[in-house]
Amino acid sequence: MATLAITNNPDIRFLGRLLGDVIRAYGGEELFKRIEYIRATSVDRHRGVAGAGKIDSGLDRLSLDETLDFVRGFMLFSMLANLAEDRQGVATEKDADVAAALERLAKAGIGREPVMALLDHALVSPVLTAHPTEVRRKSMIDHKNRIAELMALRDQGAEETPDGDQVEEAILRQIALLWQTRVLRREKLGVPDEVETALSYFRDVFLPVLPALYARWDRALGDRAPSFLRPGSWIGGDRDGNPFVTAESMRFALARAAETVLDHYLESVHALGAELSISTEHTDVPEAVLALAEASGDTGKSRSDEPYRRALTGIYARLSATHEQLVGKKPGRPSPIAATPYAHPNAFREDLAAVARGLSNGGPLATGGALGRLIRAVETFGFHLATLDMRQNSAIHERVVAELLQSAGVCDDYAALDEQARIDLLRRELANARPLTSPYAVYSEETATELAIVREAAAAHARYGRDCIRHYIVSMAQSVSDLLEVHVLLKEAGLYVPGETPQAHIMAIPLFETIADLEAAPPIMEAWLGLPEVAAIAAARGHQEVMIGYSDSNKDGGYLTSTWQLSRGSTALKPVFEQSGLAMQLFHGRGGAVGRGGGSSFSAILAQPPGTVQGRIRITEQGEVIAAKYGSPESAMTNLEAMTSATLLASLEPERLAPADAERFAAAMDQLSDSAFRAYRGLVYETPGFTTFFRQMTPIAEIAGLKIGSRPASRKKSDAIEDLRAIPWVFSWAQARVMLPGWYGVGAALDAFEDKGLLREMASAWPLFRATLDNMEQVLAKSDMGIASHYAALVEDAELREAIFGRIKDGWQQTQDGLLQVTRQTRLLEKHPLLDTSIRLRLPYIEPLNLLQIELMKRHRAGEADPRIGEGILLSINAIATALRNSG
Repeated sequence: MATLAITNNPDIRFLGRLLGDVIRAYGGEELFKRIEYIRATSVDRHRGVAGAGKIDSGLDRLSLDETLDFVRGFMLFSMLANLAEDRQGVATEKDADVAAALERLAKAGIGREPVMALLDHALVSPVLTAHPTEVRRKSMIDHKNRIAELMALRDQGAEETPDGDQVEEAILRQIALLWQTRVLRREKLGVPDEVETALSYFRDVFLPVLPALYARWDRALGDRAPSFLRPGSWIGGDRDGNPFVTAESMRFALARAAETVLDHYLESVHALGAELSISTEHTDVPEAVLALAEASGDTGKSRSDEPYRRALTGIYARLSATHEQLVGKKPGRPSPIAATPYAHPNAFREDLAAVARGLSNGGPLATGGALGRLIRAVETFGFHLATLDMRQNSAIHERVVAELLQSAGVCDDYAALDEQARIDLLRRELANARPLTSPYAVYSEETATELAIVREAAAAHARYGRDCIRHYIVSMAQSVSDLLEVHVLLKEAGLYVPGETPQAHIMAIPLFETIADLEAAPPIMEAWLGLPEVAAIAAARGHQEVMIGYSDSNKDGGYLTSTWQLSRGSTALKPVFEQSGLAMQLFHGRGGAVGRGGGSSFSAILAQPPGTVQGRIRITEQGEVIAAKYGSPESAMTNLEAMTSATLLASLEPERLAPADAERFAAAMDQLSDSAFRAYRGLVYETPGFTTFFRQMTPIAEIAGLKIGSRPASRKKSDAIEDLRAIPWVFSWAQARVMLPGWYGVGAALDAFEDKGLLREMASAWPLFRATLDNMEQVLAKSDMGIASHYAALVEDAELREAIFGRIKDGWQQTQDGLLQVTRQTRLLEKHPLLDTSIRLRLPYIEPLNLLQIELMKRHRAGEADPRIGEGILLSINAIATALRNSG
């Protein structure tokens, strides 16, 4: 494609030129000219060229086949533009790294000792989930990553790849492969597919990147930090609303994770064996290393004077046996030596540490290197790779426990009991070692499935160690009994052990999602931690986790109210935990879009209420965010640095906001939240016909055909907004360029608030309010009411259309005006020039895609049966999501 005049990024110009060459080569000169004409006229319109608005866009002249090629071309340009911007660090935040955080803390009088003390009990955990907003196939992402690698070679001045290809030709070849790679999935993703996709990130990125990061942090700290950053996963354990996650899929996820990490260790040990050719003829070797060498079973005469190699041969043999025991098959390169498997990862680590200590003689070999990175990997990933969370809805637990109690003759109608009666009954059962289940009883499919899950978790603990599953998240947790029911189920599998000092090997974690749930969280947690057996279990662990949900609270109460209630809920939980003498660990259920908690993780963590981070934080990473943040080692290092540095600052940096100011700001935010809540609820839940308007205006029905995840779009067979999952809710509004969940109601709140000076003060001095406005500003810049009006024309009832879309359009204008007034700007993103340029670059490419999508939707809904129409809609959804980036 020809160069866009509105960008100064040389990478975008270079890659755009190569993409144009590919389209010309494989699509023909005529297709190239049509696409180039549409591109040029759209760019002119967005640049405000005189008369450009009256020029024919060229879209009407595209045949269906040309439409499909056009959409693919614009999608690929957006993908390549994303790659170029990521390489230039457009989204990278200044000083969002650990070294900068340490310097900032030092200026505040906080030295290395308190930092190390915090890290001793810290946990920073990005948790990968399978929530489906990644519309691109993994094959597309792989080609993009290969282009990034080749561009890095080009940066270094290399003319050839290590394989002897010319670098520019190799990049051109990868773009040609992208052009000829099928974009859409033909089959719906299953849980095993989601597991394999996630494992590729762990294998290719997390395993090599984390040890390298720790080495960097150790240098910055001047000491060896504990392994506090450990990734997690929901994929294969999250069955809330997903009937395809079963005991079998959980077993598969855990086995594949173990295989992945053990294969990595085996390769690393094999490479070390080739490297450590140290001979006893040239150095003294400690007894511990000699003992490992003698016990290795390696009798090769050529290595008789090479104890390190022999020791590693023995370690490899034991690791190979561990692989066979845990995975159920031999590794790709099995050891010929019979050996005893390692009983646990620490035994493997101790052998590696003995080898490392042997090298620690003050010379260059004592600095760590590959062996040090392997030891760090074992500390971080164990034999399980990533802790797998379990998650299920509280309503299912209630039904299962009710059936177990009835079947055992304990209680005929558990559902009829009030909350206190339930608590009393469940506590009695938890104090009783007798199981509720019987091998002679026949249970419903739901109950049998849930029992199989907890028994599989117990088997996993026995196989991989307790770190493989630590957390059991209870969705829609609204009472203490919701958590006790989980303990009852765990007891049936031996994961809750009654006694004078009871034990729970898996922590029950409430997920507070709706606005009402967030408000009720403090009294529920106070009652939960007030139970003596729970208090004893939590005290032994030292902390208790609470998960707070961004997506459903936003869908329930709107953007501003969700943001504020999450902050207020966190603040209100702090004294509950202080009174219990426990560390509070918050798990933030954030999505990619602003309407689901998206935006800068660095700013979001810094905006957390004082005293609520305490060095411990978990954050979900899902959908397209996983590829954006962790698609390459470089981006992963940047994002993990940001998450870690923000956690250090949020935990240790003195609070800058004076108590009186904090009180004033909170009172103002209460008022803003109330106004925004009324406006949002009034539109979404109290306007007759709104559901019909939403389903006809947006491509919500068409999105279901994307086959991007194993989870159904709705929790129930219902058209109600309440039952729709937050992901398709947000994703649909993004496609229609309304982005309603990320801003609606805020304009009414800002307009009604009389003291505009106070709002400006809050935007300047309060990280929470500043981050809230920054995220909303990005959403407003990506939305377009002109394009949205074309989508609104799809609504059949003209009166309904005009009434509701008129309110949305007026609300958008009111929100933009209010934001500009508070932030003292004359236009959106005036103070964020890099982001402004990035979004402006994309707009000329998104508008034609939207217009084509609308036309295809009209034809599809009119009953046209040509399969290219359906394919075109799905391609356009993919292309728009790629161009908008964090849209789901």
